[in-house]
Amino acid sequence: MNQFTGINDTFVLHNGVTIPCVGYGTYKVAPEVAKVSVAAAIKTGYRHIDTAAYYRNEAGVGAAIRESGLPRESFFVTSKVWNTDRGYDQTKSAFDASLQALGMDYLDLYLIHWPANYLQYGKDAKALNAETWRALEDLYHEGKVRAIGLSNFMPHHIEALMETARIKPMVDQIELHPGWLQRGTLRYCADNGIVAEAWSPLGRNAVLEDPNLISIASRLGKSVAQLCIRWVIQHGALPLPKSVHPDRIAANTQVFDFILSDEDMASIDSLVNLGGQCARPDDVLF
Repeated sequence: MNQFTGINDTFVLHNGVTIPCVGYGTYKVAPEVAKVSVAAAIKTGYRHIDTAAYYRNEAGVGAAIRESGLPRESFFVTSKVWNTDRGYDQTKSAFDASLQALGMDYLDLYLIHWPANYLQYGKDAKALNAETWRALEDLYHEGKVRAIGLSNFMPHHIEALMETARIKPMVDQIELHPGWLQRGTLRYCADNGIVAEAWSPLGRNAVLEDPNLISIASRLGKSVAQLCIRWVIQHGALPLPKSVHPDRIAANTQVFDFILSDEDMASIDSLVNLGGQCARPDDVLF
């Protein structure tokens, strides 16, 4: 287990780039709210901000960072290429559009948001993922992004990608929360030097209202949200909690003053199919 003491302690990616061990997630943060909520996160101490073209809030994210008064290099900023922009040329164009929206001249991390799957693309899925990844590799070689990776890729997707890849992904961002423990993907990432990130680490209401989690959190004097974030950290992954409420944004950073016992970890691990998107990448049609 990583011995982190604060949200800006870092993982080291396999290319030597460091990434803060907790990030501020912006999925479903409305465009008109993003600037204010990211500013609150920065004020709380977050320096790792995760966004995506699909979220349509990159402009607000960029504005909050610029107006923070802190230098750009103080931040670790991630965005992602959406499914409708897969392919080499489209990905390069989508990256440029994200930079323009953010008002930046480089990104710290760029991800393929979802793998093209067989259900949608048949035998062409593998080649489409390879072409999208080739664009990310070239962006990396051009110095426009400091690290590249994946989102929602399972081990078999990564294995297929690596048949033609020149660069091994540095990150795989997956849905991970109590009730949706992707143990196989976590193990694959750990075994292959890929940092696993957890989107939606708090799940949805069924997680936050689960009586088992409430009981453990109450005993530890913590909120269920803090419990979820700590659980992700102890699984060796990097959580990306999201909130638009300043008090909760701050509370989500207070996860380094307690440790979940092996018994509590096992109890939480045993929960299945609680709230969340719980989407299987091979089954999605978007």
